[in-house]
Amino acid sequence: MRYRRVIALAGATVLATALAACGGDDEGGSGGGEGKTLNVLIGANTQYPTEFQAWKQSISDKFKAQTGATVKFEEFATANDELTKIQTSVVSGTGPDVYAVGTTLTPTAYSTGAFVKLGDEEWKKIGGKEKFNPATLGISGPDEQNQVGIPWVSRPFVMAYNTELLKAAGIDKPATTWDELGQQAKQMTKDGQYGLAIGYKDNFDPWKFAWGMSVTAGNPLVDGKTARLNDPITKKAYQTYFGWLTTDKVVDPAAIGWTNAQAVAAFAKGKTGYIALTGPTGVKALDQGAVKGKWSFALLPTVPPGATTRPPNGVEAASILSGDNLLVADYSKNKDLAFEYVKLVTDQEAQLDYYKALGNMPANAAALQTLVSDPKLGPVTEAAKKSVATPFTGAWGDIQLALTNVVVQSLPDLSKGEISDAQLDSRLADAQKAAQSALDRAK
Repeated sequence: MRYRRVIALAGATVLATALAACGGDDEGGSGGGEGKTLNVLIGANTQYPTEFQAWKQSISDKFKAQTGATVKFEEFATANDELTKIQTSVVSGTGPDVYAVGTTLTPTAYSTGAFVKLGDEEWKKIGGKEKFNPATLGISGPDEQNQVGIPWVSRPFVMAYNTELLKAAGIDKPATTWDELGQQAKQMTKDGQYGLAIGYKDNFDPWKFAWGMSVTAGNPLVDGKTARLNDPITKKAYQTYFGWLTTDKVVDPAAIGWTNAQAVAAFAKGKTGYIALTGPTGVKALDQGAVKGKWSFALLPTVPPGATTRPPNGVEAASILSGDNLLVADYSKNKDLAFEYVKLVTDQEAQLDYYKALGNMPANAAALQTLVSDPKLGPVTEAAKKSVATPFTGAWGDIQLALTNVVVQSLPDLSKGEISDAQLDSRLADAQKAAQSALDRAK
């Protein structure tokens, strides 16, 4: 993988030379960006593409009015694309000025040494560290003195359930354990109706199930410099995740080809008991569907598969610490403009505009405070408080992809209705090898 070359070169003369050659003094500044272009890397939004395009145009217009500069957005569609862009830009010393990256890839970006470390001066440029919800700073860097990620949006994960279907099945309250979720899903599955909606082909979701079930059972997946992806705990997590389709048959077989947006859309039709991984980004789709007025959010289970209580070494992880951070490239010649852009999109007004358009929770503390009175978001707020950060290691990008690849490689077998123990063991062994290799290379 290209990541090996990035780590190998991160401290080498060739990278330092490239960054120096492509860096330099800022040429931008407040009101001084006429004729300049600020390049921003951002994740594509396939769920609300029209609204996303409108937001990009609006924020670009505001930035041009404020600075005279033009914003040029470049989108990535998958975590692999995101990681590759970081790798190639770091090696070449050219690329976006600002990166909007997922929180789980921030450690990988940090490990390259190619992004601006945030001191008092940088935080002051964007309005101060105190303007952010403290929880969102949990994965900005390895410690408070070494931060590169500026919180942009927060995406705590929860479930949504169909209140009418649960009631019709005699279920009093949503599940709090994974086994209970499976059982409730069975109670709601019948002709033309399913218990669970899952996006098995989503580019970002599958590994989160394996992670959540593992850490609540006491396996952190990364123990110091040791990967633990082939642990029996994690095998049980995958067996549960795949078993909803192959054994329990509580998931529509079409879900093998679904992204998360398609799973949300299926749940919104009103014929599914749960969507097992969603959040405030799904609200608009749900309220536009047949399920409007018949759904609620609930915390994801924090009791692992096969258990009725969480073990003493298990972590009450209701969600990963999820969202997007903004990073400014050290090679950028437009650092002042970059920080002006960051300030603009993290100010209260812009944060609320983004929430209304696309459903991502604000990282801005004042903006977030305006939403806490919404009772529908109660479980989301609780999930945010109980979110746990993934390990802060430069290897995590590769580990996340290794966890995802177990699912990607299993899709053909899922379509046939069965994944054997031998197949799962082999894929977990490959994932373990990839994860351990990444940890061995990482700083």
